[in-house]
Amino acid sequence: MGSLIPFQDLNLLPDPATSPSTAATAITPALIFPKIEPKLEPFDAPTLPLQSFPQNPSPNFFVNSGQLPFVGLGSNPNDTVFSQTPEGSPEENNVYSEYYRISELFRTAFSKRMENLGNIEVLDPDSRAIVPVPEETRISNVVVSRRRDQRSSELVRVTDLTIDHVRYFRDLVRRTRMLYDALRIFSMMEEEKRREVGLITRRSRGDLRAAKLMKDRGLWLNRDKRIVGSIPGINIGDLFLFRMELCVVGLHGQAQAGIDYLPGSRSSNGEPIATSIIVSGGYEDDQDEGDVLIYTGHGGQDKFSRQCDHQKLEGGNLALERSMHYGIEVRVIRGIKYEGSVTGKVYVYDGLYKIHDSWFDVGKSGFGVYKYKLLRNEGQAEMGSAILRFAENLRVSPLTVRPVGYLCDDISTKKENVPVFLFNDIDGDNEPMYYEYLPRTVFPLHAYNLGGNGSGCDCVAGCTDDCVCAQRNGGEFAYDQNGFLLRGKPVIFECGSFCRCPPTCRNRLTQKGLRNRFEVFRSRETGWGVRSLDLIQAGAFICEYAGVVLTREQAALFSMNGDTLIYPNRFTDRWAEWGDLSKVYSDYVRPMHPSIPPLDFAMDVSRMRNLACYMSHSSCPNVLVQFVLYDHHNLLFPRLMLFAMENIPPLRELSLDYGVADEWTGKLPICN
Repeated sequence: MGSLIPFQDLNLLPDPATSPSTAATAITPALIFPKIEPKLEPFDAPTLPLQSFPQNPSPNFFVNSGQLPFVGLGSNPNDTVFSQTPEGSPEENNVYSEYYRISELFRTAFSKRMENLGNIEVLDPDSRAIVPVPEETRISNVVVSRRRDQRSSELVRVTDLTIDHVRYFRDLVRRTRMLYDALRIFSMMEEEKRREVGLITRRSRGDLRAAKLMKDRGLWLNRDKRIVGSIPGINIGDLFLFRMELCVVGLHGQAQAGIDYLPGSRSSNGEPIATSIIVSGGYEDDQDEGDVLIYTGHGGQDKFSRQCDHQKLEGGNLALERSMHYGIEVRVIRGIKYEGSVTGKVYVYDGLYKIHDSWFDVGKSGFGVYKYKLLRNEGQAEMGSAILRFAENLRVSPLTVRPVGYLCDDISTKKENVPVFLFNDIDGDNEPMYYEYLPRTVFPLHAYNLGGNGSGCDCVAGCTDDCVCAQRNGGEFAYDQNGFLLRGKPVIFECGSFCRCPPTCRNRLTQKGLRNRFEVFRSRETGWGVRSLDLIQAGAFICEYAGVVLTREQAALFSMNGDTLIYPNRFTDRWAEWGDLSKVYSDYVRPMHPSIPPLDFAMDVSRMRNLACYMSHSSCPNVLVQFVLYDHHNLLFPRLMLFAMENIPPLRELSLDYGVADEWTGKLPICN
């Protein structure tokens, strides 16, 4: 277990008996506070309010919390308790007494009207005030709407995770995000089917639908604790396509507001604490220089995101000021316009920042705004937003951005739709240039003669769900209209040369070759690796794992010569994880049709290969292997097609689960 970090206590209740505010009077009248306007982000479509989600307990992120190294802010008796309100002067007490007297008159004047309201409950009147929290038995008279499934008010910091803990949390987050993406794609596909038959006319958003279904079943993460600092399982540079996905994994808990914070009403000392912010350029007074950020508070904007009023030191603005006072870092997520995204925008986690200064200033529109100066903590990985900008420049002019290191501008020699770069700025190794590039797998001739009669569909305009090829796939196609894998299957039958459908048919996805720009690069950690210059979205096709197919007898001869072979039957069944909705739908059944017999062939990549052969091995991969048939129907010889299991940011290394790899380097020997 890791060492405990000294931290001010955010959970211990101050003693009401010693509190000056409670000592002054036995009964403190309740106050009615104005509605706090959240800081909305631009470019986001309207989202469903979180109140509409039914209550359901979320999974305990810290399954074995007694064994995991996290520090509860308030669990350590030696922690420093927040300072209480200092005793005021007699003049100040007179002012407070008069203020409370007027407030009490206001409250009693409207008390009867409040009693007639339905579906309400009373909560802490000091939801935004910097005063000690009243006793739990005290009844407040502030009337608010009842909220369902409130997030925890317990603040914790996670520190010194072991390697096993890091792997566990990374895999947990990966599986949660994979379920979210698969559910989002599946929901959109089902809605499209209902729209085609006229059952629905209104278009809904798949990201909101997926988030709601997961919350209904308690599948959101980090609901039982609010984490200050880094979230276990989420790395700097991780990329998200939707705001709701940030809520699902617990990185940012607000569906629309740009400041996520613990309200003063739920803090033990009545002071709000900020945990994360989103920077999207929604405020004209923001100044973003990467490591240094001038962030504008929320409030004072109209529906067109124009500043029309002064901001107030309340809600998220006050939470940022209090976080600065106590030296609490905040997570920074940047929203960036991105052409390759489904929404035209992406959210990237850029790490931890500390607030070093705050002030009230006159903004560009002439209204008062609160500003906060944040500096990025040292010793962190490179910002994901900076990598996105760097990759964008690489796509435009690679030799200008990186004049040194490129060994070849296309190792595929124009056999692919896009060039495949070869990059090495570490040593003089240029081994990939010595192999013949093989864009597609080469099968023996007898593989084409044992696959049935070669019949295909008769679709002319495009395949429908009742065509022959759909029936071969169990009555449904494996891809949606946008070219994303709906769910993994033992094998997928695509339309081939025997079909009459056009090349634009959605069931011809993997035959079209590369769609993203890749580079094979030299790495100090993994030898040779593969990374993309583009964003690869979850469920998207990447490339084929190509080689020369050998029978068992041929493979035995090649092995005697010392050649290293690839055995497709050793790849783990990661395809079964993609689209697995058993946690959401109790009647979900894992696809078992069409079935495929055990594979008994090998692939030689010792002389001819493609870029997939340089992908690293990982027990927590971001790429899966899906068996596909299209130019023949011989189930004994399927093609190995690779799909993304998650959103893969530009310049992040691609990895596969080979099942068997070199225990020292973590890669197949052929790749070293």
